[in-house]
Amino acid sequence: MDDEAQRMIAALPLEPLPHEAGYFRQTWMGETGSAILFLMTVEGFSALHTIAQDEVWHFHAGDTIEHLQLDTRTGTVTVTRMGADIAAGDMPQLIVPRGICQGARLLAPRKGWALVGCAVTPPWDERGFVLDEREALTRTFPAEDARIRALTR
Repeated sequence: MDDEAQRMIAALPLEPLPHEAGYFRQTWMGETGSAILFLMTVEGFSALHTIAQDEVWHFHAGDTIEHLQLDTRTGTVTVTRMGADIAAGDMPQLIVPRGICQGARLLAPRKGWALVGCAVTPPWDERGFVLDEREALTRTFPAEDARIRALTR
């Protein structure tokens, strides 16, 4: 991890994210929702997971991200580039409906990190978190094998 990422982790202050990797800090917990900051690195991607809340991702800084959504109910695959270069097609925000498997990683890293914010409603509850399994996802989405392998441990 480079010096700039380490400075951001210290300045924000972020901690290792359990189950997935990367670094995070909860910034809000309310009756209707909650939010975190999440610093992704080459090693610390957002592993494929499903949560029981609707989620909004906001890109803040760093390298462009590839965000993958797999809808196991319909077989739909959605790949979104998140980043600062809107003219090149990057999106600054995306929505992940509850129950959709999702994961993200740096796309062609130059800086070696990306900072995003994630807000969920209703508020975060660990009981609604599932870390998805590589083999089951690959059986359901064989054309996405390379992305699934890159986003699972």
